[in-house]
Amino acid sequence: MAVSPAIDPSRAPWLTASDTRAVLAAVMAGGKAARLVGGCVRDALIGRTVTDIDIATPESPPRVMELLIAAGLKAVPTGIEHGTVTAVVRGKPFEVTTLRRDVMADGRHAVVAFTDDWTEDAARRDFTINALSADPDGRVHDPFGGVADLAAGRVRFVGEPQARIREDVLRILRFFRFHAHYGQGAPDTAGLAACRELAPLLPRLSAERVAAELLRLLRAPDAASTVRLMADTGILAPILPELTGIERLRGLQDVDELAAGDPLLRLLALLPDDPGVAGTVAERLRLSNADRERLVAAAGPPTAFWPAHSERDLRRALHRLGTQAVRDLGLLALARGDAAFGRQAVAAAQVWQPVALPVKGQDALDLGVPAGPRVGELIGAVERWWEDGDYRADRAACLAHLRSLVGKAAT
Repeated sequence: MAVSPAIDPSRAPWLTASDTRAVLAAVMAGGKAARLVGGCVRDALIGRTVTDIDIATPESPPRVMELLIAAGLKAVPTGIEHGTVTAVVRGKPFEVTTLRRDVMADGRHAVVAFTDDWTEDAARRDFTINALSADPDGRVHDPFGGVADLAAGRVRFVGEPQARIREDVLRILRFFRFHAHYGQGAPDTAGLAACRELAPLLPRLSAERVAAELLRLLRAPDAASTVRLMADTGILAPILPELTGIERLRGLQDVDELAAGDPLLRLLALLPDDPGVAGTVAERLRLSNADRERLVAAAGPPTAFWPAHSERDLRRALHRLGTQAVRDLGLLALARGDAAFGRQAVAAAQVWQPVALPVKGQDALDLGVPAGPRVGELIGAVERWWEDGDYRADRAACLAHLRSLVGKAAT
């Protein structure tokens, strides 16, 4: 196994942090090795911020639990049947996983067995840049040339690409996600060919896994180039057939100082301006209710309130559609080149203070209106009057108007 130069601690302060050292010391107290693995090693080598620290060891999961508890650390059996225990130090989680080898994989799930062979464990990783590990002193172990691939901006499968994809079809989407975040230039030829050939297997994946990978990909600074690559090679057709707006996504990236790489907004930019389509995509990807509502709200608002043409129209849109929807609509306008209106909408959303109609249905009931549809009709009429007055009328004025409407109805 090749060994690269050690990680520079000045670029990876987490390596020498007391929390990291405490977990490593606890796991190694039984006499077996422990290494840092995966993303933390990969990102440390190129100077990126590390948020998740994963550790591997030959120790069995029950033994890892014992060692952590003996060291006074919290141990949570988060995935103990698959070999993973989570150590928690001052609220910070560290995943500790026993070395594994695949026994069987059906394209979605893998059956694993524990091992004490570091190379065997690394061989089950998807890409060479994810098969790196590091000793507690930072020396990096690189069994498959991941350090060179990382430096070259090359995302390359460990082993034969088709075989790795058939083990887990999600690796097709991961190939493009990692290319978007770490790749430079054209993608690996063998990997791309395997992804193209096996793309018809993508519908076998759960919606949640597809959505997670797609949204992670869309966070990449230049996600549009990878999305274009995926569309051209037939990868997106099975999972996002509604795709229409790659150029609008590129435009959204151009105003990223405002959009801040928002993956949900970037997903919306790829879709046609149709609330029904947005709702369908949200359902297929099993997005949360909040995310679904956000997509639908900005996919095609009521024409009575949008597009707004004046500050007063914007305030009405903000009241009816909500701050998030107006900001999203403004950013999408910027993405398609409508700079003046887009910036106006975004600026209005930033300063808008939500207002609430000062009267409610109970006020109509107190004026003697029988419970029923008429209450809603009256309150709706007051709200339209209040909006026409640019929300200036206070509760007394709104009550007076409601009283006049009730009086007219009575006569």
